[in-house]
Amino acid sequence: MPSIGEKVRILTHHHVREQEQTLYGFATNEERDLFRLLITRVSGIGPKLGLAVLSGMSVDQFKNAVIHGDTPSLSKISGLGKKTAERIILELKDKVGVTAVWTAAKEEAQGEKGIINDAVLALISLGYKQSEAIKAVNKITDSSEEPTNSDELIRAALRSMK
Repeated sequence: MPSIGEKVRILTHHHVREQEQTLYGFATNEERDLFRLLITRVSGIGPKLGLAVLSGMSVDQFKNAVIHGDTPSLSKISGLGKKTAERIILELKDKVGVTAVWTAAKEEAQGEKGIINDAVLALISLGYKQSEAIKAVNKITDSSEEPTNSDELIRAALRSMK
């Protein structure tokens, strides 16, 4: 965390329900993307459990647990039982194809490939299919200069998908 008096950037997720609207704040894009991925792609996971996951382990630890099918690590998180942990692994591995992106992101050095992987994962967490996300990001990277950051690439990809 920054020192007192320094500027802080808080990333938010606006969650709308029938009777309420709630803002959730995150320190990093990775935390926000994981939260969105959990609440949109895993049945039975709402904002409360999404926050519990982020409080229970780091984003990298969570990714490793999903990639390696480590149910015991996930079930140690407060509020997650064995069945919910198994469902998280099953739904993120099989339905979304996120593990391939996470594995590639881990293996690739940061730079253009890291930015591309971040953008693809962010689009997946917003509800797009992996193939659509990859196609949109590749369309942008093929047609323009090298992306300077993942935020710009995500925005451009979203505009191209409209």
